Amino acid sequence: QEKLVESGGGLVQPGGSLRLACAASGFTLDDYAIGWFRQAPGKEREGISCSSAMNGSTYYLDSVKGRFTASRNHAKNTVYLQMNSLKPEDTAVYYCGADRLLDCSGTYIDMAVDVSEYLEVRGQGTLVTVSS
Repeated sequence: QEKLVESGGGLVQPGGSLRLACAASGFTLDDYAIGWFRQAPGKEREGISCSSAMNGSTYYLDSVKGRFTASRNHAKNTVYLQMNSLKPEDTAVYYCGADRLLDCSGTYIDMAVDVSEYLEVRGQGTLVTVSS
């Protein structure tokens, strides 16, 4: 069974860092585009990054650009989201998703369209709370 499991969430002070992991089982991430999403309390889910399987490039939501970095470890079949300079407004449940046809040109991110429910595989999420 294809599965994604996120980990690494928790409570962090403003300005701090966290690294989220998204481990895949039952399939290989190599051929999949990876999207990270988040849903803050009372808000719609939004896409924050999309990493192409074809060219390795990543598109970021403007509000996280320069602070968040997505990466892959092919050997571990795991993707990561390094989050630095965290702000209270980054508080949310964070999800990863994988899809072989996900377009990482950034359109759905810039237009704030939640495509996560259409992805082939999606994790259950991990909570990140940024608070002093």
